[in-house]
Amino acid sequence: MARRIEHHTTSPHSAEKVYGAMVDETYLRDRLAEIGGPGAALVTFSSTDERTSYQLKQGVPAEHVPSAVKAVLGGDLVIQRTETWAAGAGTVEVAVGGVPSRLEGSFTVLDNGSGSKLTLMGEVKVSIPFVGGKIEKLIAEQVVVLLDKESEFTSQWLANRG
Repeated sequence: MARRIEHHTTSPHSAEKVYGAMVDETYLRDRLAEIGGPGAALVTFSSTDERTSYQLKQGVPAEHVPSAVKAVLGGDLVIQRTETWAAGAGTVEVAVGGVPSRLEGSFTVLDNGSGSKLTLMGEVKVSIPFVGGKIEKLIAEQVVVLLDKESEFTSQWLANRG
């Protein structure tokens, strides 16, 4: 059984500026350095006038992982995240190392009053009998925490660039 995710974050910056950050290689490297966790890296990055794609590697330390899930993982939670952005919208695919799982979803960035709103709509699926639901819940919770941290970082990063 899959778990649906719908999460919204807001920014005091316009959708155009937030989208600009989401497709900026320097921003991605800065974000990973600040909040990417153990072993964080920008694995690939490619950009054209129409489309930007990249793969990120992020980590969640084992001490932040519930014991039932830690037994399956055997250590830190390692996340491979691939995003493709075009015209203010993006897609995301996430795989968790050592776990037969997948998160697939889409992002939109839209102006919202004097700022903007970033929305993730997605689904987490873990194919492990008995503990799959617990791992789906953990992944969904960690995605929400991560998106909130990324939103705070993005607002600060953009504010520092005037």
